[in-house]
Amino acid sequence: MVAHRFSHVTAWVFDLDNTLYPPSARLFDQIEIRMTAWVMRSLNISRTKADHLRRHYWETHGTTLAGLMREHGADPGPYLTDVHDISLDALQPDPELAARIADLPGRRIVYTNGCAPYAERVLAARGLSGLFDAVYGVEHAGYRPKPERAAFEAIFAADGLSPDRAAMFEDDPRNLAAPHAMGMRTVLVAPKASPAPHIEHHTNDLAAFLSQLRG
Repeated sequence: MVAHRFSHVTAWVFDLDNTLYPPSARLFDQIEIRMTAWVMRSLNISRTKADHLRRHYWETHGTTLAGLMREHGADPGPYLTDVHDISLDALQPDPELAARIADLPGRRIVYTNGCAPYAERVLAARGLSGLFDAVYGVEHAGYRPKPERAAFEAIFAADGLSPDRAAMFEDDPRNLAAPHAMGMRTVLVAPKASPAPHIEHHTNDLAAFLSQLRG
């Protein structure tokens, strides 16, 4: 029974993008366009080269921002403000998801590689404002990104969270490796999943999965 696997959990950690809203909203398409444009302007390179660097830094550093900071000394503040200045018109409130999250016992937090102000906007658009005890962005981890274990450790220490009594919900499989190693229950929220030791559970319907956790 799934609920039994989570009976010890007192802290619930949710990623934001493509986790607390469906991938069909395609918000990250907008963000990626703005990322590429920012890289073009700041490094004075072509769109093709900028697009390549955006993907390359995501693959090698965890996020495009991390690559820009480490290899070019980029200022993270203006970057985060710029790339998250997108339309949220594709998002709709999700009363069922809100009810399932509200029903979870213990502490509930959001932890995203985006910035906290952007996360608050998304939560409001989804009708999820007020359901979480804290919202953490990459800035709260000293701009270290998931999947780095040090980033998770920084957030969990700041929150006072015990990983061995927590669960992590993520759409990116690589971002579940560190939480699993730290003793967390791990849930991949994605249309498909490839078998991996650090992915304990998989769902393509977060609200339906959460409904199972109350027995």
